[in-house]
This record gives sequence, structure tokens and C-alpha cells, in this order.
Amino acid sequence: MSDFLPLRSVLYMPSSNERALEKAKSIACDGLILDLEDAVAPDAKPAAREAACAAAASGDYGRRTVTIRVNGIGTEWHEADLAAAAQAGPAAVVVPKVDSAAEVQQLVDALERYGAPDHTTVWAMVETPVAILDALAIARASERLSTLVMGTNDLVKELYAEHVPGRAPILPSLHTALLAARAAGIAILDGVYNDVQDTDGFLAECRQGREMGFDGKTLIHPGQVDGANAAFAPSEQAVEDARGLIAAFEDGQGSGVVTYHGRMVENLHVESARRTLAIDEAIRALG
Repeated sequence: MSDFLPLRSVLYMPSSNERALEKAKSIACDGLILDLEDAVAPDAKPAAREAACAAAASGDYGRRTVTIRVNGIGTEWHEADLAAAAQAGPAAVVVPKVDSAAEVQQLVDALERYGAPDHTTVWAMVETPVAILDALAIARASERLSTLVMGTNDLVKELYAEHVPGRAPILPSLHTALLAARAAGIAILDGVYNDVQDTDGFLAECRQGREMGFDGKTLIHPGQVDGANAAFAPSEQAVEDARGLIAAFEDGQGSGVVTYHGRMVENLHVESARRTLAIDEAIRALG
């Protein structure tokens, strides 16, 4: 995991808001999604596109992973968004409502046609029933697809479900997308939490997402960043346990059964411990 990049906190920012783009330079999030879609009114989209691309190309956002969310396939703004984003060369282009492997390939072909640099990947938003049912095909569609992003608001809407604590109505969908991402070896980000005043509810959902296996959470307010960063980072105890488990395993190799704090240690536990240390190291490297 030497090239592991933390994505604990990924914040949507409206690209039509110049002050928001400036403020984003000082927010301690791991990633930014400079939005051209939901957060931007139709008449503001051309100016927002220009502002997002200038921001992404500026190099002013330090170690943050800067991405651009384009308008969806089939909209009047989609092709112009893709062409401009390809030239700006962000870390990724985030695409809403990706429903099939064919659409992923279409997006990848378009980015290459428009001259996107090799480092610009695709983040596919999974937010419809058909996308959930085809999640594995979407996740495996291209080596240029690096991340799935859960669009939980749209998913709840399309299922005629309700937003409830614990997210029982969409847990099967979240698990399905997680399985697809892990099978394909790519990252996956949890959806947003809508009530920015409900800190306890937000932190509970962060814990749930972390326990399920998500790499991080998409956010709609800077005030949510610290909570997500803490929730999706290994605790000090987890790091200490990982070091101790690895040391016990290495010391006990060749002696048959190895235990750490009374628990039997196998290769799979060592792999998990090494992943914990790699994540911790990558987070510390961010400063």
C-alpha cells in the first residue's frame, strides 16, 4: 500500500462560489469535489466550469485530492464539462449516475479523446437501482476507474425509501457496492449526511461507514471534516495493537501457534495489521 492515498473526508464545494473555492484551500479535508452539478444553477454552469478547472489546475490546494464533478451523461453540459476537465487534469473526474460498464468505457474514451493526463481517473457515482445491481461490472469496467462514490440521497429517492438513523432501507445497497469495490480493488466513499446540525447523528453514520469498510465519507459542510477524519483513521490503540501483533507473529514464526493477547495470529491478521499501519503512515505523511 505504498501509494495509498487517504480519502477519509471528501468535501463537495460549489464551483460557482468563488469564496468557497478560496476557503477550500485551508480546510483539512483529504479530498475536494469541485461541483458543477447539483450545487450550480443552470445559468451559472459555464462560469462554474471555468472556475473549477482553473482551481484544479492551479496547484493551490496542497496535498488534497482535487476532483471535478461534471454534469451527468445526456445533459446539455456533459461533453463541455468533460472536455474542460480533461484539459485541467484534476486527480479525478466525478460522474453522477453511472449505470453501466459501457458508460464507464464511454467516459474513459472521452477523457482520452480530450487529452486527459494519465493521472486523471474516473470516480463513478453509484446512486440508482440499476447501478447497484450492476455494481461489479461498473467497478471492473476500466483500469482508469479508481473510486466508487455512493449517492445515497438519490438512491433513497429512487427506492421510495426514507432517511432513517442506521440506514436500514439502503444497507443492502451499500453492502453490494462495497463488495463490488473490494472485488475490483478500488476505493469506495460513503454518501453524505444531510443534517449539518446533527453532530451525533453524523458521527454515528461515520462510525457505521467505517465499520462496514468504506474508505471515507463525502461531506457537504466543512464542519463535518474533523469528525470524518477521526472516524476513518486508525485509533492510537489500533496502531499499537497492529505493531504488537506483527512483532508477535515475526518473533513466533517457526514455533507453530502464535498468539497475541490471547488470540491466535494467522497471516490474514498480519495482513490487516500491516494495512492499518500503512493507513496510519499515509495519514501522518499528510501533516
